[in-house]
Amino acid sequence: MHDSLHRLYQAKLTILALLLFFVGLGLLIFGHWVESQAGWHWLHNWPIVDIGSGMFTTGLLGVGLQYLDSADSEVRDTERLKRVLSDSTPAMRDAVIDGFAFEPDDLARVATPEVLDRITANALSIRLSDESFAQEIVDDLTVQAINMPERLYDARISIRLSMDRGTAKGRAPMYVAVVRWEFRFTPVYPIRRFTCLSDPNEFRELNNDTAATSAWYIAKRTGLDAAAESSFQLVDFQIDGEPLKLQRSSKKGSQTYSVALGEEAMHAVEPLSVAYTYRTLVVPSWHVLQLRVDQPTKRLAVSIDYSDTDLKHVSVLDFIASGERTRISHSADFVPERTINVDFDGWVFPRSGLAFVWD
Repeated sequence: MHDSLHRLYQAKLTILALLLFFVGLGLLIFGHWVESQAGWHWLHNWPIVDIGSGMFTTGLLGVGLQYLDSADSEVRDTERLKRVLSDSTPAMRDAVIDGFAFEPDDLARVATPEVLDRITANALSIRLSDESFAQEIVDDLTVQAINMPERLYDARISIRLSMDRGTAKGRAPMYVAVVRWEFRFTPVYPIRRFTCLSDPNEFRELNNDTAATSAWYIAKRTGLDAAAESSFQLVDFQIDGEPLKLQRSSKKGSQTYSVALGEEAMHAVEPLSVAYTYRTLVVPSWHVLQLRVDQPTKRLAVSIDYSDTDLKHVSVLDFIASGERTRISHSADFVPERTINVDFDGWVFPRSGLAFVWD
């Protein structure tokens, strides 16, 4: 069954052939009539008969070829197209695959995010021979990487753990952890927030949206007030060495520090150097200090100094899922300082991190 475009082409060709046929026939009749008329001698030298004969013949042949050769012509055209496609398909296929594989910009121009996800899932399913496993990996990467537009680079975290010399009367001894973060990044969110809270449900909600908010949980059974500055305090926040203003708000059971990065930082071309310090209390009887990474981070160096405590030995548990190895080094037993250094050169995904555990 021919499509409408093909039928329109046939109709136009038929009309043209008929027009040429009848106009040519009319010119032939007119030309022969002129030759027999004495008063029309000025037209005798005009090639009226020749023009009419040409148009008549062209129209007659056009009509005949249209109906006699149309089917064969379509078959010939189809076979010719098949041969061209058959000869060109391998080269076209290789060119498309090479362009997608080695030229990401070309792929980005022609593919939507949904198409890119399908391409990634299909490629992984071929490599893993497991379609469901590949799809789960892509879904996981979407949550942990694609939906996290901010990425940290060369993160250095220093932790100083010491005894709480100002422990309130009637309260069990505490450790004070002073944690300093330094890294480079290109900001996407204009406001950074640091929240300390004692509501586990609210803490879980913040865990599901850690793009621009860092949360610290203090359980009520510790006897600490999460809304008190003595329990958690953001000490400073700097960009390229310049301190920014801290805004603190509190309510029952929680407190939040907010830092506005400023218009200049949001429009910076080069990555910014960020440093901030916070202080918090740690319950010794819990035997653990957890450190979590909330954003994708390339290269992580962590050091902890617990010389000013009664701890004799601290172990490190890393929850970094990667094929690269985490390097851990402890200070020597014969030196007075008790320190641990942890280095990782790969990418650390959100909700990964470290735990320092003591006896």
